Amino acid sequence: MSVTINAHQLGRLIDKVRGHIGSEYVEVLHGIRLDVDATHLHAVASDRYTVAAARYRLNGDQQGQEPWARTIPADWLKPLREWTSAHGGGDTITISVVPGRVIFGTEHTDIRIPVADDQEFPNWRSLLTGITANIPTKFAFPAVDSRMLARWADTGDTLRVHVTTDLTAMLLFGEDFIGAQMPKRYNGVSPSGESTFEEALAQWPTLDDNNEALADLAAEMPAGDDEMGTIPEMVSSLLQQTLRSTSDLLGAPTDDPGATASYALAGVNAWTAYRLLDALHKADPRLAAQTVAELGDELEAGDFSENAWDIAAKAGHDPQAWSDDYEAHLKRLAAKRATEQAAA
Repeated sequence: MSVTINAHQLGRLIDKVRGHIGSEYVEVLHGIRLDVDATHLHAVASDRYTVAAARYRLNGDQQGQEPWARTIPADWLKPLREWTSAHGGGDTITISVVPGRVIFGTEHTDIRIPVADDQEFPNWRSLLTGITANIPTKFAFPAVDSRMLARWADTGDTLRVHVTTDLTAMLLFGEDFIGAQMPKRYNGVSPSGESTFEEALAQWPTLDDNNEALADLAAEMPAGDDEMGTIPEMVSSLLQQTLRSTSDLLGAPTDDPGATASYALAGVNAWTAYRLLDALHKADPRLAAQTVAELGDELEAGDFSENAWDIAAKAGHDPQAWSDDYEAHLKRLAAKRATEQAAA
């Protein structure tokens, strides 16, 4: 199984989607999916919140082949991109698949990338079909300059977007922000230079259009801890934990000091985390958002206990002594309870 593409077009495919690669903590999304069907070579990436697919139309003698797909791990993308750039833009690159490898080769050199042949990936065709299914086909489909979209990143806000008609400005709203972006006259899919959604969608006949494909993005993506995904969600979670701990503390059995202490500690920790997050958000909203996103990934990975041990050791503490002291504390509590029960 193989396809050919020139070096310039392969570089463009990688560049168009690499910004959407998922976290290292979600292995199935940590790379770029090469997906070949009867007519196109696709490069696809997703971070669970965005999905991006770029395509290259295969030459006539390559069309009609059996579909195949492999995920190029993220760690290999930099060397692959550098290798691609080292060739002339018009140089032909053959992409072939053998067990456990995807081989990118030219007449004189190649790069062999190890892959998992059975690596799964979300059904991106179904996801995009699900999103497009309920859009009126005659809906005006204005074009925007993608380079200008990057300008809104510095707002640090979650933005709402409202598109009106084809040649009027797109409005963007944030919590403390409002803006507008003018459309760019489109000259891609229809002879008139204007486009409806129906005309644009017709250019992607390879999208899965069966009823089973009406998938929801959030439902179809690998599971993650979305409660920690944004600052408002984390604030809500911490305040709920504080209130629940208070309620549990009030209802705790009076003869179980361990439970009382646990509920009190959980409430104190949740309230402390909330106050620190609130202060960080006021001082540096962008750093706060980045920290919360990284925290969500760490919690999803589940290895934060091991990381805490290593961090404590590097900071000059003795986590083993902490562990030993805590074990001794638990033994003293158990001995005390046993003495009290014997005396009763």
